[in-house]
Amino acid sequence: MTPTTAAASERTPSEGRRRLAAPTVAMLPRIADSLSFLYLDIVRIHQDDTGVCAEVTSERHGTQTVYLPTAALSCVLLGPGTSITARALATLARHGTTVVVTGAGGVRCYAATVPDSLTTTWLERQTRSWADDTSRLAVATAMYEQRFGRGTVPAGTTLAQLRGLEGQRVRAHYQLLARQYKIGRFRRAYDPASWDTQDPVNLALSSANTCLYGIVHAAITALGCSPALGYVHSGNQQAFVYDIADLYKAELTIPLAFSLHASSNPEAAARRSFREGLRLFKLLPRIVADIQHLLDPDTTYEVPDPEEQLVDLWDPIAGTVQAGINHGTDL
Repeated sequence: MTPTTAAASERTPSEGRRRLAAPTVAMLPRIADSLSFLYLDIVRIHQDDTGVCAEVTSERHGTQTVYLPTAALSCVLLGPGTSITARALATLARHGTTVVVTGAGGVRCYAATVPDSLTTTWLERQTRSWADDTSRLAVATAMYEQRFGRGTVPAGTTLAQLRGLEGQRVRAHYQLLARQYKIGRFRRAYDPASWDTQDPVNLALSSANTCLYGIVHAAITALGCSPALGYVHSGNQQAFVYDIADLYKAELTIPLAFSLHASSNPEAAARRSFREGLRLFKLLPRIVADIQHLLDPDTTYEVPDPEEQLVDLWDPIAGTVQAGINHGTDL
């Protein structure tokens, strides 16, 4: 028996279990592996000794406690009648979960998260391409081409022309779906002040888009990018969120909204259907891959392993050098 195996045999079973259960940085979930989102309303969310839980009270069942899988949850939507404690919010933030507070009309009011990825690699790429007008136009063009098909945007097309092409295609998409579901003429309308007077398709579309924004926001911040630095949208803290969300609306939220044209509760139906659909589309891995490809189209990247690269040091010549070591010998 070698000294190593002898030492191992002397460990108690409890010590072995403790060593196996000790968490490591590599155990943290990647954003691409996270669940989609959870919508809550008329509940109280708080932190107890076990974890974050939601208390649901009803006349029939009394008070029931449901624990939330915070470590594997990318986005939480807090609807009307929801209260949440500071400790619960802190736990969600530590796990990189986006928290979105919405009103009765699905109006996005607040979103915050802590990225799972601690590297600034993608933020630096985003900032460089956003700050240069030529690069910014190239990314915006790539976004339109991803939506409408490669090679559909002629060389030299201006951003104003791209917006015009987008408007024509989206309008034609609305008309096609309206004919398919036999609902007559449709016009996109979003007016939070007159929410209850809107038709079911508009209600469902706004509700599904709000869910989509939350998921996209979670993916963007988990990569370390800035939600505010948009390439098509501008002047809003969610500009990049709107940019990326637009890549998927024609495929996901718009057809879903039209399919709910006869629903008596289109908002709730849109949330449920959208969540179920995400199991098939695997949207989060797609968002991560699409953002990486848009910011660096020539190379395929994976989310960095946090145990291999926690932080780097900047160098004007080498670009980056290894951190966590003594560089005194370099002097």
